[in-house]
Amino acid sequence: MSAPTTILVFIDADACPVKDEVYKVAGRHGIRTIVVSNSFMQLPRDPLIERVVVGAGLGIADDYIAERARRGVIVITADVPLAARCIKAGADVIAPNGRAQTEQSIGQALATRNLMEDLRSAGQITGGPRPFAPKDRSNFLSALDLAIVRLKRAGLTPEA
Repeated sequence: MSAPTTILVFIDADACPVKDEVYKVAGRHGIRTIVVSNSFMQLPRDPLIERVVVGAGLGIADDYIAERARRGVIVITADVPLAARCIKAGADVIAPNGRAQTEQSIGQALATRNLMEDLRSAGQITGGPRPFAPKDRSNFLSALDLAIVRLKRAGLTPEA
C-alpha cells in the first residue's frame, strides 16, 4: 500500500469556535474539509466542505475522525484523547486556540487533562477553561496555515 499523498482537514465540530477560519484557510489552499458533528449544522455552500452527521452518543464523532486519521490529515479538536489517537495515526492536530499537539506534547496534555478531571470530580476545581480570545483565533489561523504549507512542502497535495 502506498503512502497517502493528499491533504484533508477534519473538524471535530460540535463545540469548535474556529470553523469559519478553517473554511477560509483550507479553501484558500483548495483543501477539502469534513465537518463531523452529532447533529445537523449549517455549513457554507462550497464543494470543498462536506458535512458528516454521526449518531448521537459518547465518542461516535471522535471514532469517525480517529478511524480516518493518517499522515496528510489535519484534525481540528480541543479533545485531548481524540488528539492522542489522531497523532498516533500520523495526523497533524491543532486545537482551536492554535496550539499544535505533537507526539512530544500529547502525553503532558493527557496527564493534565486527567488531573483536572480528578480535581473537578473531587470538587477542588469548579471552573472550566479560560474563555476563547481574539489572540487564540489569530494563533489558530497561523498554526493551520503553517501545517498546510508544511504538508505541501512535503509533497502532499489537496484531495480532489
